[in-house]
Amino acid sequence: MQNLFRRVRLSVSVSAALTLCVGLSLTALLFASVRRAETQVRTARFEQEASLRISAVSSGLSDAVQQVMVVNGLFRTFGNVTAEQFASFTAPLLARYPEIQALSYQHVIMDSERKRYEAQMRRRFPNFTISEFVGGTQRPAAQRDNYNVVEYIQPVEGNELALGLDTSRTPEHAAARLRSRTSGQSAATSLLTLVQVKGFHTGFLVLAPVYLRGAPIDTEALRQRAVVGETAAVFRVDHLIATLLNRAGLRGTPGMAVNIYAAASAQQSQLAFRDGQAARPLPADSLIPAWLLYDHATPKSASFTVAGTPWFMQVAQAPAPFTATPGGSLYALLGGILSSLLAAGAVYSVVSRKSVIERVTTERTRTLRDDNLRLAEDLALRMRTEKSLRLREKVIEVSSNAIIICSAVAPDYAIEYVNPAFESITGFSAADVIGKSLRTLAGASQDHQNIEEISAALREQREGHAVLRNYRKDGTGYWNDLYITPVRTDEGEIINFVVAQYDISAVMRYEAELEFQARHDALTGLANRNLLNERLERAISNARHGGTELWVVFVDLDRFKFINDTLGHEAGDILLKTLAERLKLAVREADTVARMGGDEFVLVLPEGTGRDAGMQVIQNIMDAVAEPLLIQSHEFFLTCSIGIAAYPSDGGTAETLTKHADIAMYRAKEMGRNTWQFYAPAMSERTRERLEIEADLRHALERGQFVLHYQPQLDLISGNIVGMEVLLRWNHPQHGTIAPSRFIALAEEMGLIMPIGAWVLRAACVQTRAWQLAGLGQLRVAVNLSPRQFTQKGLVQSIAAILEECGLDARHLELEVTESMVMSDVDHAITILRDLKQLGVQIAIDDFGTGYSSLSYLRRFPIDVLKIDQSFVSDIALKEDDAAIVRAIISLAHGLRLKVIAEGVETNEQLEFLREHGCDQVQGFLFSLPVPATEFAALAAGGLCVAAPVSKSVAHA
Repeated sequence: MQNLFRRVRLSVSVSAALTLCVGLSLTALLFASVRRAETQVRTARFEQEASLRISAVSSGLSDAVQQVMVVNGLFRTFGNVTAEQFASFTAPLLARYPEIQALSYQHVIMDSERKRYEAQMRRRFPNFTISEFVGGTQRPAAQRDNYNVVEYIQPVEGNELALGLDTSRTPEHAAARLRSRTSGQSAATSLLTLVQVKGFHTGFLVLAPVYLRGAPIDTEALRQRAVVGETAAVFRVDHLIATLLNRAGLRGTPGMAVNIYAAASAQQSQLAFRDGQAARPLPADSLIPAWLLYDHATPKSASFTVAGTPWFMQVAQAPAPFTATPGGSLYALLGGILSSLLAAGAVYSVVSRKSVIERVTTERTRTLRDDNLRLAEDLALRMRTEKSLRLREKVIEVSSNAIIICSAVAPDYAIEYVNPAFESITGFSAADVIGKSLRTLAGASQDHQNIEEISAALREQREGHAVLRNYRKDGTGYWNDLYITPVRTDEGEIINFVVAQYDISAVMRYEAELEFQARHDALTGLANRNLLNERLERAISNARHGGTELWVVFVDLDRFKFINDTLGHEAGDILLKTLAERLKLAVREADTVARMGGDEFVLVLPEGTGRDAGMQVIQNIMDAVAEPLLIQSHEFFLTCSIGIAAYPSDGGTAETLTKHADIAMYRAKEMGRNTWQFYAPAMSERTRERLEIEADLRHALERGQFVLHYQPQLDLISGNIVGMEVLLRWNHPQHGTIAPSRFIALAEEMGLIMPIGAWVLRAACVQTRAWQLAGLGQLRVAVNLSPRQFTQKGLVQSIAAILEECGLDARHLELEVTESMVMSDVDHAITILRDLKQLGVQIAIDDFGTGYSSLSYLRRFPIDVLKIDQSFVSDIALKEDDAAIVRAIISLAHGLRLKVIAEGVETNEQLEFLREHGCDQVQGFLFSLPVPATEFAALAAGGLCVAAPVSKSVAHA
């Protein structure tokens, strides 16, 4: 009897242990799967955070360092610069870039000039002397052939010790100075100790040479001889980088360490900045992968240059146990262990119950033949066993995972038991399924292969595992990870199967979401670059086998940057999402719409793209973009430029077709925007030239390649020159003079129009004041403002500073804006124009009549001049319509008490018409082409006037 029960317990223990092992194995797999998904998400999040910090530091350093070339441009433009001019010029730069510790000018002084120079400087600074630091002590500089003396420094407060300091013998200065004077560009020092009132700080300087104005600097030897000094920007490195990170809101993130080195690699001696603690190494563990138990991402590194000096940046994340940030993996682990224990207890209970009942029944029969006493003992044992079984049944009932016990009799495998978790997960009650075939639970699942695995396990009476898509009683679907285990008697006979179901719907949804994000644009939900390439490759393959044509269409929004700059990126995001929905509705079901980034979209138009069908899609796109947009109570009207490349004529690969469509799109922009262009081979050559011009344009200002030409404006009553319009020219060393039409739009796109426009405004005011002082009269200078200049913050303050610096009366400056600029956001434009008027400058509407103006708005603008576009003037003597328009504009302007200037006057007939109808002023080839400053001065001094116009043939000569 004792041996019998020992065998029963052994059989039951083996079954329960097997179930426990299966449950724990499943738990481990589920935990590993969820942990991997969590690790990928957190790694991706770290990569994004690290990239943001690297971008903020590298771009911020580049922007801050660039200011030394801005200051350098002051000396290139004016030659000798006074201390007051230097302070006035640098004040707005220091206010805009608080990360700059100081801006200075260091003057080369020969030893023979030292006494005279020190005496001259003591008129402003009584204790001034050329000094040096030796052993941490400041003293008068020892005698040497020449000195590199800090002559100007702003702000002075906090930098007093640097004034008069000779930097010629500082090793770090010498290396950077040699590089800058050799190349003619800016160069940065390595880390050094900065001199401050309140102690010494680590930092670096960026130097740029100042050459004798007019001296030749074509070769390295000439540049060395022409050097008279250098401009420098002083940066306290900890303050600089902390400011950049704080501005971007990226500093002090717990667990995030940022190390920046002023070297090409992580050299501790050149450590420039540290934010956060260094990442601790992961605990050594050779048996379990580190990512399974710890959240840790590989440090992200990046190298970049700061004024020619290599810098290295590393962003790391401290490892943390996965329990520190509880997620799905922790809950899956705890739930799985608990469920496994409960399932093992359930199996133990069920198997134990059947085995014990059979053996007790056999033993009872035997004991009935023996004696009544043994029968009583068996009955008592049965009662205790049944009580234990009921306890184990309770354990199964409280399990959070579905447990099913079915018969091992084929082919139905009838269900004998389901726990409450099965009812809550599937919606089927026990009454719905008990007695029915196990196969009925598969429902309409399409996972035939996985269902076959379970069917095979039942047939072969073995363990089985599959992930199935099942459906609840209400028809909703769910994913379950299903394990099936046979239950054997002591004799090895299989009498039941235990089925454990784990609801993994959340895990599957998470994996599906990750897959979607990897192939779709996060903002618009359109296909991203990866999915676009897949679909385009597939479309090319289909077109190749089918002998059909497909189109790749590149769509770029016109003036999207203006909306981003004026209303902010949030408004820009709303606009992009709206247009993404419109584009999806504008194309056919088989077409693909993808977002490449920014405001660029790419479409793939596959099979069946005939000329008519394809052009209908193109027109649909342009119509969809052109529909009005209402964003933040502002109504916008957008257009787009479209480039089209066709397979196979324009390329045979996805990369080639996309590139050629992009080239065609840029050609459409050059054609005036709001149009489309098919790719042609000649466009590639134009694109190559455009890229060369883009590269040279970035350096044109600092290399002094821009010049100003002036076109006279004559008064029709007095006949004299009363002003001139400033026109920018680019003297390219290889391509010669480049017209503004070829580079102004590029400068707008590249963000260079702001420094170029500021240079034009300053140089024009300086030149105008010089002509006034030379006795050429109270001339008025007209300067065009670009859209980005017009909407920039601090426009009024910067213009006021230029006028004060140059000494030019505000009434002698005329600012020209176009209709489209002021009509895009009328209320904002009125505010800007009123602020400008308070300075006293004149305001002119340029190219009047070519845009869209509402007369009700026009009378609200505080303007002084309307300029008639030359497209109307050219045919006033031939076409009555143009003549009527010009008469109407003159009448309108005079009715609003405005002056009228006519552009493009080329014939005497045009001049007489304008004079007859009361036009105030004129400009054009009839009088003079736009000419350099020296030629304009000669025209003004020679008495150019309306009474003696030059002929058209002479003007064009």
